[in-house]
Amino acid sequence: MWFNGEIDHKPKLPSYRSKGGLCEFSFPAQSLRLNLENGCWLLPMSSLIKEYWVEEEFSIPSVNYIGEKNIAEIRILPQHGKLWAELVYQVKEKVAVELDDSQALGCDPGVNNLLTCVSTLGKSFIIDGHKIKGANAKYNKKVAKYKQGKTEFYWDEYLDELTHKRSCFMRDAINKAARFIISYCLKHRIGNIVFGWGQGVKNNCNLGSKNNQNFVQIPMARLKNRIKELAESVGIKFTETEESYTSRSSFLDGDELPVFGGEKPASWKPSGKRVKRGLYRTRNGQLINADTNGAANILRKASTQLGDCLAEVRRAVLSLPKRYDVFSSLKKSYRKCGETRLNLVS
Repeated sequence: MWFNGEIDHKPKLPSYRSKGGLCEFSFPAQSLRLNLENGCWLLPMSSLIKEYWVEEEFSIPSVNYIGEKNIAEIRILPQHGKLWAELVYQVKEKVAVELDDSQALGCDPGVNNLLTCVSTLGKSFIIDGHKIKGANAKYNKKVAKYKQGKTEFYWDEYLDELTHKRSCFMRDAINKAARFIISYCLKHRIGNIVFGWGQGVKNNCNLGSKNNQNFVQIPMARLKNRIKELAESVGIKFTETEESYTSRSSFLDGDELPVFGGEKPASWKPSGKRVKRGLYRTRNGQLINADTNGAANILRKASTQLGDCLAEVRRAVLSLPKRYDVFSSLKKSYRKCGETRLNLVS
């Protein structure tokens, strides 16, 4: 496909398991037994393992909402120097009702502003990313200090534990941010999510050591995939569009948005200018938030495809976005408000 020009990025060889390394292993539901006395799953063992295993059976602790009726499999994952058990279970399928397919939410990913969103309803908000950026910087600082005077490839149990803690924090932040986006769409009956994405933007990134750490190490692709997964599970349409020239073009002035990889008109010039971080000045000298301007332009990129009306997106929407912190300012009641629009699929 690469040599025929059917894909844009050259594929790489897979990473093979090193000699003596470990790989993921799964136990399907048919091979599992639940011990009701201690609430543990009993895993089958081969005769070869039984020769070296002192105990009669190998067990994994369970939780009260996972039983024999909804368990799918148990995965054993080797990560960060340890073995982790991952319980996969089935949930009842739900679908959103009373969604308005003519309304959409445009999402512009970033670093300090993890997600900047503008809706066709005339609302805008920002999911703060400073804590994620700070946690990533703190992790790199600890690793650099601990490895001072050691070789570049040095690694031990302490670094494994440190990396595991950072991975858990990142996964928790990504899940909370994605869940908030879905809850927001359900609460306001928005039927479309338009996500701006620069394909391959992190490949061969050369922004300096500090900016590379802040930009490359934050898992934005995982956030995009998580939002897509949750959106499709409840019936919200997810559209991914390229975000070229969305930050430079002025939404209020209606600038043309060239397509990445295509021919940009020789006379193309943005009407406005990004005067400083987070601030954009339009042709008439109006000052708006630079990230909300980008999110609104992302909506414009897909407006023809989705048939959305952008009449409600005005200067006030782009100037005063509300800021949310997924770790402190969001409550469970907000999520419950959105879930009231979900019905079980029979």
